[in-house]
Amino acid sequence: MSTVSPNKSIVFKNNNNSNNVLRQDENISTGELSIIKKRHSPNKDHSPRRNYLQPVSPNVARTIETPKSKFQRPQLSTTRPSLNIRSKSTLSNSSNKSTNNPFKLRRTNSLIQPSSSTASLSSSADLPQATTDRFIPSRHNSVTGKLEISNEEPLPNASPQSHIKAQTSKLYKSFVADAFGLKLESKILLYNVEPPTKKQAIDLYKIPANKTSNRLTPSQASARAKKVPTAPERVLDAPGIVDDFYLNLLSWSSTNLLAIGLEDSVYVWNASTGAVGLLCVCNTIVTSLNWSQDGSYISIGKDDGIIEIWDIETNTKLRTISSGHLTRIASQSWSNHVLTSGSRMGNMYHSDVRIAQHLTTTLTSHQAEICGIEYKQDGSQFASGGNDNLVCIWDIKKTDKPLFIKNNHKAAVKALSWCQYQPNLLATGGGSTDKTIHFWNTSTGSRVNTIETGSQISSLNWGYANGIGMEIVATHGFPTNDISIFNYPTLQKTGEINNAHDTRILNGVLSPDNLTLATVAGDENLKFWSLFDLYKDKKRELNNINEFDEHHETKRMKKIMNLR
Repeated sequence: MSTVSPNKSIVFKNNNNSNNVLRQDENISTGELSIIKKRHSPNKDHSPRRNYLQPVSPNVARTIETPKSKFQRPQLSTTRPSLNIRSKSTLSNSSNKSTNNPFKLRRTNSLIQPSSSTASLSSSADLPQATTDRFIPSRHNSVTGKLEISNEEPLPNASPQSHIKAQTSKLYKSFVADAFGLKLESKILLYNVEPPTKKQAIDLYKIPANKTSNRLTPSQASARAKKVPTAPERVLDAPGIVDDFYLNLLSWSSTNLLAIGLEDSVYVWNASTGAVGLLCVCNTIVTSLNWSQDGSYISIGKDDGIIEIWDIETNTKLRTISSGHLTRIASQSWSNHVLTSGSRMGNMYHSDVRIAQHLTTTLTSHQAEICGIEYKQDGSQFASGGNDNLVCIWDIKKTDKPLFIKNNHKAAVKALSWCQYQPNLLATGGGSTDKTIHFWNTSTGSRVNTIETGSQISSLNWGYANGIGMEIVATHGFPTNDISIFNYPTLQKTGEINNAHDTRILNGVLSPDNLTLATVAGDENLKFWSLFDLYKDKKRELNNINEFDEHHETKRMKKIMNLR
């Protein structure tokens, strides 16, 4: 093929017809002219003009040179590469394969710069082409994942599965440390030998208050979580329940009778036989209920400040108590023949039901409605909680002022529960803006533990689980409506029933054998949950009940109250 000589020039010129005209020098041959026309003819196969070229005057001829970029970008391949292939150090421009000197890139720590062909790495030609990012596997469930130092202890309110996972990791670390003869939380490399020590002071802060306060093993926690039911074993209708957080409308007697207040009526359900009966209809709304310790009679607090005492066997009213309450009676508690009641004005009254002038003591330590009163098992102390966020611990022999006044809660304190396994241990729960459970030593008045539950607490009850020990169950209102079970003293959550009710739980009481929890909520449902096991001392107590003495004492108390 002939080429164009250097002294011959080809000029593009635009005329009025917008057609390209080639002007030929007289020294150009006919063959060369045909080649030039073929290369520069404006057909469809040839690439169009650049958009950046400005139109020229039709009478002016310009010599146009094709712009050349000093830096040509490499065109990457669009095919999907295979995994785990390292990239090459030299890339060629695939858009122009006819070039003699392919464009090359050099990998440096600075910006990518073009390099000569002689500066390319010799060993990079053997490497495959770059593909995707480096694959990093997940090692959460591997052996190294269990040895991560960043594993922190979950919160007490975390799910049981979180506690089981944390304990499994902790045990695995201890097993590995024992196998290698290492000590956890100690330096691995010691450059200097520690000098011998004679006697060192004991760090009292590192000694647990109770040796049983170690965390539960994963097997124990897993076994306990499996025993917690997800559905109630029985559901009863409770139409007309007053949806008021401060009222106490549910009570379970020692004779296995459950009483519930529905508007102005009181119904009794026999848990042994399943029979339900109407006890009474009051002239106003029922605001509180409480059984006597022997279960023979029940006190009913009303919205008008009057308390009625009813006989459960004959369905008759024994007497009416007007202790000077001007507003509703939201809470009550019995200690033998003494009934303690709290009103909306913040006053508490001791009433001895054996005498005609029943009012014996008036207590005025609270400044708002009293929504919780609970006696200790032996009757030597009692606790009261109010809407003023206070918890008062009283000595029955010194009622002029409380032994201890606690203001740690940030909301109303309705939930109060004395531990039957540790007599001096009291648990208190706060309302919707507090959401905490505090544990108190009532001998010293000190707070021993705290649990953040994350929800309103409406009731607390102590129970027992085989292989676990003491537990406390909390019923919640806003926002979860759950039932939570915590082990004590580890404070670890061992069970949880999510959305136990459709609305907030108002009350929760335990059966006399401490096995079943009854809950009532604003959704007008009364549900029963089997949560705990029978404590060995409770078994002995139930087997050694003297029915004759109990029946004789019941008849004697009824006779005294009828005479008055």
